[in-house]
Amino acid sequence: MKKRLATVLSMMTTLLLGLTCTAGAAEKPNVAILATGGTIAGSAASDTATTGYKAGALGIDVLINAVPEIRNYANVTGEQIASLDSKDMSDAVWLKLSKRVNELLAQKNVDGVVITHGTDTLEETAYFLNLTVQSRKPVVITGAMRPATAISADGPMNLLNAVRLAACPAAHDRGVLVCLNDQIDSARNVTKAHTTSLAAFNSPLGPIGCMNDGTPTFYNMAARKHAGHTEFDARNLSSLPYVKIIYGHANDDALFVDAAVRAGVRGIIYAGTGNGSIHKDAESALARASEAGIIVVRSTRVGGGTVIPAEQSYIDAGFLDGDSLSPQKCRILLQLALTKTTSRSRIQKMFHEY
Repeated sequence: MKKRLATVLSMMTTLLLGLTCTAGAAEKPNVAILATGGTIAGSAASDTATTGYKAGALGIDVLINAVPEIRNYANVTGEQIASLDSKDMSDAVWLKLSKRVNELLAQKNVDGVVITHGTDTLEETAYFLNLTVQSRKPVVITGAMRPATAISADGPMNLLNAVRLAACPAAHDRGVLVCLNDQIDSARNVTKAHTTSLAAFNSPLGPIGCMNDGTPTFYNMAARKHAGHTEFDARNLSSLPYVKIIYGHANDDALFVDAAVRAGVRGIIYAGTGNGSIHKDAESALARASEAGIIVVRSTRVGGGTVIPAEQSYIDAGFLDGDSLSPQKCRILLQLALTKTTSRSRIQKMFHEY
């Protein structure tokens, strides 16, 4: 009995050590910090301004030097990938970033990567990397809601926590992580849900952990396929297929669908009402697009829930279901899916796996 109890206690101790991380290891891990701009590197005319600032004005060295405590947790290096407002994020920057992350993580002397990013499209970049990074080492994306020049700027603590998280062995093989405001979220599930609050990010399916006074602690796992387990490889891609999102609403029509088809899209994400419902006039146009070989995916403008098969006419037209992904993440998955196949059945399977 005593032997069995000792075994159970040993297993519990091992599990707890795997779920939390503390500083003080004899040999610090090596973490590369890649900067893309954003509010975390923003500069305003006054220290009370939280809007009207220039995003991406400060370089990565400035951000690192502003938080010397980072070096207590990891040996860090900095690299500037871009200096932009994340509302202007592009496929080209995504591809550049993904390729660099994969290059770094392939090196034995790099244990993790942190990416600083603007919050407007942070969730999209996180999901793109979650699908294209070929390593199971930690990748953490962080940002800020207040510019670096503001009183009580949140960027320095977010950056420190992101490095702590990337240096944590328990963050291994959890997919790309998003860390802001002491919360740890899965790249697949997280979304920006508030325009200005410091607590701007949440996950409808729940966060996977939190920073407990600077210590990464995990409570949940990301169940879908993620970084290190995916079939998508962006390392040899120079561009991505053209996919557009069309937002459904009362009194909708065929205008935007027909315009997208004329523009040469290969896929359309329809952000429908409720369970991915489509206005009858838009549905007719989408059916024509589908018949012409364009992949149509039903998503929803609702903030939570899963889009599941509904109307028989949607099934007959060959529309796919976007599962629980937001419209913007459906777009990313469809772009990458189209680099592999045009088979509707295979793409639908991807939406259920990723």
